[in-house]
Amino acid sequence: MRRREFITLFGRAAAVSWPFSVRAQQAGKLPTIGFLGAGSPSGWSNWTAAFLQRLHELGWVEARTIAIEYRWAEGRSERYAEIAAEFVRLKVDVIVSVGSAAAVAKQVTSAVPIVFTLSADPIGDGMAASLSRPGGNVTGLSIQSIDIAGKRLELLREVVPNLRRLAILTQVGNSGSALERSKVEAAARSLGVEVVILEMRNVDDIVPAFAALKDRAEALYVLSNPLANTNRAHINTLAQTERLPTMHGFREYVEAGGLMSYGPNTADLFRRAGDYVDKILKGAKPSDLPIEQPTKFELVINLKAAKALGLTVPSTMLARADDVIE
Repeated sequence: MRRREFITLFGRAAAVSWPFSVRAQQAGKLPTIGFLGAGSPSGWSNWTAAFLQRLHELGWVEARTIAIEYRWAEGRSERYAEIAAEFVRLKVDVIVSVGSAAAVAKQVTSAVPIVFTLSADPIGDGMAASLSRPGGNVTGLSIQSIDIAGKRLELLREVVPNLRRLAILTQVGNSGSALERSKVEAAARSLGVEVVILEMRNVDDIVPAFAALKDRAEALYVLSNPLANTNRAHINTLAQTERLPTMHGFREYVEAGGLMSYGPNTADLFRRAGDYVDKILKGAKPSDLPIEQPTKFELVINLKAAKALGLTVPSTMLARADDVIE
């Protein structure tokens, strides 16, 4: 073999075997993450910080060894495809987002690796063939929110023992909300609790939904979704005005004035997403990275909200709580 041919073949082999991050830096381009925020920068600040902290621990430094392109949908799901397409044009090396946005991003690209957090049903949403072997360009973390919907309703009844009518606030078109809603409705039926559905498609639907409720429910179950997350403080203010105790899936809603939540530690899930990104930038394929599940669920109670509603939280529940906001 002639020397020039050998050098060419060796170069091609090296390009295939070297981790992508090394090749990108060799070419003068930092590995780039496309961070698709389904909500707002302020609403996601704790999650973004946890993600960046983990990357830093793994040796990645923004603007030095890695670049991050942030885009925010502000709770508008119709923006997901547009943002994902922009990331493809920018030739990002991996896209990070929540499950609902990741499912749309997968429809836009089957080539760019995608890491999701907070996915209610990654298999049902068509993002993965199985939890152990995702099989495509998408992997990440499932939150099992659907599986514990009944447990949330049981906890709510401990605080509102005479609960007979439950309002459920849902985002139309959000697959995770639809699945969780069906679980909550089934749990309510088994407990003899009547359900009232409040639907919202955008922020303008929130106030009319509460106006239409008027004395038709004794508590409110807020389904976790990007629109509710972006407007969680507003939703909790309206619920307080209507004297409605609220149940949520994430602690961030309780920190924004809600009564109680039961679910995974969301900041920890975003932190763990950093591990996925690290592995992918070092050459791992999403198809070979198993989808992980939460390792802990936490009960968070807001005593300030309870006092404003005139509710007494049982001491037994306070003893079980992972965090009590006073």
